[in-house]
Amino acid sequence: MVDPSIFSVIVLVVWYFGLFVTGGNSEPVDDKNYLLNFSYNLPHLRELNWRENSSVCGNWTGVTCNSDNSSVIALRLPAVGFNGQIPNNTLGRLLALQILSLRSNNISGPLPPDLSNLRNLSVLCLQYNNFSGPLPTDFSVWKYLTVVNLSNNGFIGGIPQSMSKLTQLTSLDLSRNLLSGGIPDLGMPGLQQLDLSHNNLTGAVPKSLQRFPSSAFIGNHVTLANSPQSSSAFVPSSQVNQKPKDSRKLRDTLLEAIIIGCSIFGLVAFIFLFLVCCSRKKREVGFTGKFPKGNLSPEKAISGGQDAKSRMVFFEGYNYAFDLEDLLRASAEVLGKGTFGMSYKAILEDANTVVVKRLKDVSAGKREFEQQLEVIGSIRHENVVALRAYYYSKDEKLMVNDYCSHGSVSALLHGRRDEDGIPLDWETRLRIAIGAARGITCIHACNGGKLVHGNIRSTNIFLNSQRYGQVADFGLATIMSPLALTISRASGYRAPEVTDTRKASQSSDVYSFGVFLLELLTGKSPVHTTGSDELVHLVRWVHSVVHEEWTAEVFDIELMKCPNIEEEMVELLQIAMACAARVPEQRPKMADVLKMMENIRQNDTETQPETSSAPVLPQ
Repeated sequence: MVDPSIFSVIVLVVWYFGLFVTGGNSEPVDDKNYLLNFSYNLPHLRELNWRENSSVCGNWTGVTCNSDNSSVIALRLPAVGFNGQIPNNTLGRLLALQILSLRSNNISGPLPPDLSNLRNLSVLCLQYNNFSGPLPTDFSVWKYLTVVNLSNNGFIGGIPQSMSKLTQLTSLDLSRNLLSGGIPDLGMPGLQQLDLSHNNLTGAVPKSLQRFPSSAFIGNHVTLANSPQSSSAFVPSSQVNQKPKDSRKLRDTLLEAIIIGCSIFGLVAFIFLFLVCCSRKKREVGFTGKFPKGNLSPEKAISGGQDAKSRMVFFEGYNYAFDLEDLLRASAEVLGKGTFGMSYKAILEDANTVVVKRLKDVSAGKREFEQQLEVIGSIRHENVVALRAYYYSKDEKLMVNDYCSHGSVSALLHGRRDEDGIPLDWETRLRIAIGAARGITCIHACNGGKLVHGNIRSTNIFLNSQRYGQVADFGLATIMSPLALTISRASGYRAPEVTDTRKASQSSDVYSFGVFLLELLTGKSPVHTTGSDELVHLVRWVHSVVHEEWTAEVFDIELMKCPNIEEEMVELLQIAMACAARVPEQRPKMADVLKMMENIRQNDTETQPETSSAPVLPQ
């Protein structure tokens, strides 16, 4: 007979061994199957990267698992284009789910009854869909709910009294539905946001809810209880025609009130305009806070008005989990004002960081704009900053790109130089030049060899994870209004033959790239001033110095500290001067420029294998 203590040790060892073997590969198999059934049985416009042979945790779009990957705890799928009813026995079986967000889709029918199984739910966002039927009668099963947004649907019936048991609720939005009946006394002292507007609710607003602004109840047939000063928007039609006893006295009082009100309004308006004028410049220089909406609002952009069909357009291969509303709510800071508009760094709800470019002076119509951005968004190359999504409406044109955490070459050369305060060495500069050349060569090969970057400059070239250059902000010149010659010339990158920025060519790209190479070699801006405030154009200055055989004077003093690189620097200088030739026909093709640069350092291609210049399209 086996000793019981030895048997216990064996069992414990086997248990730990099994935990070790399976721990690294744990996956919520049941939750994965429920989600697959959900996607298979609910048609959607945008493809999800949900595959049976891939891991649901960390890979699937919009899905978040808990720390040990044993359960799905969040599902965020806004603006995927779902159309139809939520299948039974799918989402309601994700028992550990805490966040469910299916905003801005076309989901119809009633809420599935099995959603009541989600006892851990804390956030429920189903706004901007076509849900119908009554609201669930027993909200108390979701005792951990903090945010509920069911606005802009077709829910009918009354507001359940059971909502008063949601003691942790901080935000409730039931606006723009077909709800009727009275407003229950919900209590909920922790409630911070409430919107019941634009329904068919009647009766008096409970005293516990009168702390919220009148806009929370507008569009209903309700009155503010015990408040004779109720807004006319809440006064029932039966009370509108009631006349006061002393109408003349009332008219005099109203006239005085109107005069005083107009005076106060005029003063406030003057102060407001003064403050706006004073702060406008400051806001343009550096904005920190929410992404500025301009004329855009989630309601206008997603649900109504002229731009009702305007949606965020995502490109294949991107694991998106956000929509326009997320961008408008995201914390943002200004990265800089570029040639074609302002760029913002936006941190989304799921902690992902993107760059949102708000385009200005777009001259192209919607169809031409979309066609051009489809070409731009099709490019996938390690030396090209990927366009992930775009938005077009009458008031706004937005682009969403990957965020480059290493910063632009301009900042590294002329600003903070490097994260560690170290100037860019020769190895890094050569990598930047070769990477940028690979990216531009890829761009020139796209769209039948007709695509043009049109805006090559050090502010639009960034460092990728391997510290090679990667290019951004390309292909936009043709859809924008032309820049004034004084503006385009001031940058120092414009080829001399370009008089209309919309008609830039691949040859003019080569010229701009040549200027960029000179910028890398000299450490000087394309247009800069000397100590005597003399304006110097970099290309002319380099030609004059080389002509006088003072070649060593051209290079950045920081580079002169690096040993045994003189020959390589001279080779790159010769390539740069060939690119910046005044006559377009004398400039090499970008593919030839790349070959010459890679020949400078034969073993450089061992660090980053040479990639095809053709765009890589997502599968």
